Amino acid sequence: MLIGVPKEIKNHEYRIGLTPTGVSELVANGHEVVVEKNGGAAVGFSDDDYREAGASIIETAVEIFERAEMIVKVKEPQYQECKMLREDQTLFTYLHLAPDPEQTRLLVESGATCVAYETVTDADGGLPLLTPMSEVAGRMAAQEAALCLERAQGGKGILMGGVPGVPPANVLVIGGGVVGINAARIAMGMGANVTIADRSLSRLKEIDAVFGDRLNTLYSTRANIEKLLPTIDAVIGAVLIPGAAAPKLITREMLKLMQPGSVLVDVAIDQGGCFETSKPTTHQDPIYSVDGIIHYCVANMPGAVARTSTLALTNATLPFVVALANQGVHHALLANANLLNGLNVHKGMVTMDAVADTLGYDYVEPAQALQPALV
Repeated sequence: MLIGVPKEIKNHEYRIGLTPTGVSELVANGHEVVVEKNGGAAVGFSDDDYREAGASIIETAVEIFERAEMIVKVKEPQYQECKMLREDQTLFTYLHLAPDPEQTRLLVESGATCVAYETVTDADGGLPLLTPMSEVAGRMAAQEAALCLERAQGGKGILMGGVPGVPPANVLVIGGGVVGINAARIAMGMGANVTIADRSLSRLKEIDAVFGDRLNTLYSTRANIEKLLPTIDAVIGAVLIPGAAAPKLITREMLKLMQPGSVLVDVAIDQGGCFETSKPTTHQDPIYSVDGIIHYCVANMPGAVARTSTLALTNATLPFVVALANQGVHHALLANANLLNGLNVHKGMVTMDAVADTLGYDYVEPAQALQPALV
């Protein structure tokens, strides 16, 4: 199979879909890999590194999209990339389609087979290709909350960990999954007073068993969150409904309960955000204020620590890339139910139920959508 790796073009996105190690693995399996010129330069991988691993360096993304049978990326395809996709091509990347009707429309129109990292599952029902970036984003969320609390950023002028005689910041993490746990761990490491809210009592019990009285747990209801908000300096939104748009857990009306200069960090912004007042921002212009409350809603947070993120992500994705290439996309998907869960769009059909429900498409079961190709 001919696999193409274009340079990412989203604002301040420096990650790349394959490392030289990944290229070497694919070449050893008999495949051809083409990488866009300087595609990995920002994370320390030169074109020579890719050549030594067996890749060919291509001048433009246009040529990669024209030649490649499978495109391996990191972030969702931008408009011009969607327009270059074709029916006999596979796209393997993060998609986050539910809150993005325009991207969904373009992918449906392309006829391409689109497999989303964020909905591939494992034997335990986890999300192995989302987890590494959730770990990064969760840890970054606490760092960004600390920065946004500084007065120069419009914040309250509070040091996350306080100092002797001065109390630390109060941080609320909504969601006790991978993002939430990592955010809480870093915030606690900074010395903050941390509360995790979640709707799963079993999850709260697990968190309590691990952290004990080092952090507080809260059953997540609107009333409980409203009661806590007046005392909170920073809220980290870390909720996830796989493949679906994030629920809005803090409304604009609820912002009135918070003190001016408080901070909201929305890690769920890729799925539409979990605060009513959230809108996607970029690393170039990451924050804005609504009713005196600072919002940080960067849609590709891990891109800021691109080398760490690239290595963590490609460690997880490479086995799936190899499987798709070795077995052929259709056979690989049908042979692995966990990989099949990643199929979101195929030949104009929406094969992710949460996306279809949210955006009003007819839902086609992934296996059913793929069967005609094997007849």
